[in-house]
Amino acid sequence: MPEGSDSSDERARLEEEGEVAADYLEELLDIADLDGDIDIDVDHGRAAVAVVTDEDDETLSALVGRKGEVLDALQELTRLAVQAKTGDRSRLMLDVAGYRKNRRVELTALAQDAIVRVQENGADVALEPMNPFERKVVHDAVAAAGLVSESEGAEPNRHVVIRAAG
Repeated sequence: MPEGSDSSDERARLEEEGEVAADYLEELLDIADLDGDIDIDVDHGRAAVAVVTDEDDETLSALVGRKGEVLDALQELTRLAVQAKTGDRSRLMLDVAGYRKNRRVELTALAQDAIVRVQENGADVALEPMNPFERKVVHDAVAAAGLVSESEGAEPNRHVVIRAAG
């Protein structure tokens, strides 16, 4: 087996996931009579699919919903469609109209503020409840800062607690 073929095989599999997801989402957009283009990428070992529009992002706001709740459900449905077609469980990330990208920026800033508070006074900081995507963004920011975080509680009140390392 040539060197690097495992990663190219994995990338090809993830690109296939993205193509299947794009087909599913295009059908959904047609049914809902919404205009949008589908961008497919591979990011951090996952298929990354984004629905974008040249028009005002408000056009796609129905697919995001309040606090991204519709987007979360649509992502899960898209993962199930991919699994039904490929036979493999999908971890694809779906974004609509840049919602997740913008939310990642907001959450990273929120995490940085909490990290500073923990570093300054050593006390734990508990954040508001978040969905799994949001918690992952915070955990990544905390780990990069050398602190420790963990998720506590049960859905829908599961939240991140940030602590000093050690």
